Amino acid sequence: MIQIYQRMVKDRKMRTLEKYHIGSWVYVENPSPEELESLSSELSLDNGLLLDGIDPYEVPRLEVKDGTLYVFARVPHETGEETVTSPVLFVIHEHYLVTVSLRELSFFTPFRKGEEDLHTTQRTKLFLQMFASVNRVYRKSMTRMNRDVRSAGVRLEEIRNKDIIQFVRFETSLNDFLSSLVPAQNVLTNLLSGNLLKLYEEDRDLVEDLSLTTSELIEFSKSNLKTIVNIREAYSTIMTNNLNRVIKLFTSVTVLLTIPTMIASLYGMNVNLPFADSPHAFFWIIIFTSGISFALILLFARNRWL
Repeated sequence: MIQIYQRMVKDRKMRTLEKYHIGSWVYVENPSPEELESLSSELSLDNGLLLDGIDPYEVPRLEVKDGTLYVFARVPHETGEETVTSPVLFVIHEHYLVTVSLRELSFFTPFRKGEEDLHTTQRTKLFLQMFASVNRVYRKSMTRMNRDVRSAGVRLEEIRNKDIIQFVRFETSLNDFLSSLVPAQNVLTNLLSGNLLKLYEEDRDLVEDLSLTTSELIEFSKSNLKTIVNIREAYSTIMTNNLNRVIKLFTSVTVLLTIPTMIASLYGMNVNLPFADSPHAFFWIIIFTSGISFALILLFARNRWL
């Protein structure tokens, strides 16, 4: 799908165009190879780089071809119970801003509806606004994960297998975020040099803010990962300790029951035994075995074996 939007400084709202026009934003979503080839031909863009823009494994990077800047990024989006990143390509052409995405991404919606304060003729500023919106999506996703992780940390002894599986999903997502944010930080650093993209003072301030925000997101991701690891290790330690206590209890009970069982087994033999002819034999055997069991209980309790 290809849609063309334009909003000039004098326009009050976003307009949808039928044909490419200088100063417009070309929105491309889940394009077919034929659409990309047509786009490449009509706007003089590199078809290979456009194809890279819909590669699900593409990493954030910068490319310059024939004076056109290609900025690759990744944006979080939810797929069922998981949060993964999807590629998005920003093409800053002399006359157009082109965005190419593999699927519909929610952060584009306010721009397409004209809810953001933007002008498509200001291509660099519009690109930076979109990049800032990408960072907000990252922050929103990580804040939600952080809330869920801390909620589980409060009830550490009540964590279920379902929570552990969710932690694994969070770790996968956060590692995916880091593998996207670190290269994105390098992209912004390169943009700040001013050699690849002409930046006005206001644009430079935006790039510096984006670079700072991206650094904060990287640290936020690392902090969330560390919290998850700490909770999982604490939970594992608690489970191991509980298991050791149960095993120790069962072992102690086994020892306590073994001695009375041995004595009862001996007196069940068909041979002559002490007190065999005594009418109080059962009474004295019960007292004897109870005394030994009580002594063992005291010994185990003193040594904290129970």
